[in-house]
Amino acid sequence: MRRAVCPGSFDPVTNGHLDIISRASFLFDEVVVAVGVNKSKNRLFSADERMDMLTEACREFHNVKVDGFSGLLTSYCQERDVQAIVKGLRAVSDFDYELQMAQMNSSLADIETVFVPTSPEYSFLASSLVKEVATFGGDVSGLVPEFVRERLAHRIDENRRLSGE
Repeated sequence: MRRAVCPGSFDPVTNGHLDIISRASFLFDEVVVAVGVNKSKNRLFSADERMDMLTEACREFHNVKVDGFSGLLTSYCQERDVQAIVKGLRAVSDFDYELQMAQMNSSLADIETVFVPTSPEYSFLASSLVKEVATFGGDVSGLVPEFVRERLAHRIDENRRLSGE
């Protein structure tokens, strides 16, 4: 069985992420969307919330499951008999960084990295940009699934109330 992992923070999951996950699901028998759990990083959504959103967003992909991980991705892959890491590339700048990461991962374990170019309509899309646009009242409805847009708007409103804005 050919297994792959699509790692990321997914804070929040975007349509660009889902495009890469969908395409990976056609290439591999099983795809694990691995949510990076790093307690020291300040995220808008908790790891559990991100995994819940991904589980809902990936429901239509029958060979995709969602899991969390901390530590080295290569260790996670080795422990679960995962042979490949799938990474989406938006631009040349992504490639520069991801190539170094792929080479480092390859030096640590016998795991291949597969680069999938982002579909043109998502080439600009990043979770950080989605959060920024949503924070300033912009419409992100075409960038994330509707239920994610609703949760994002709710979280931003919640944070505003807590900060007294």
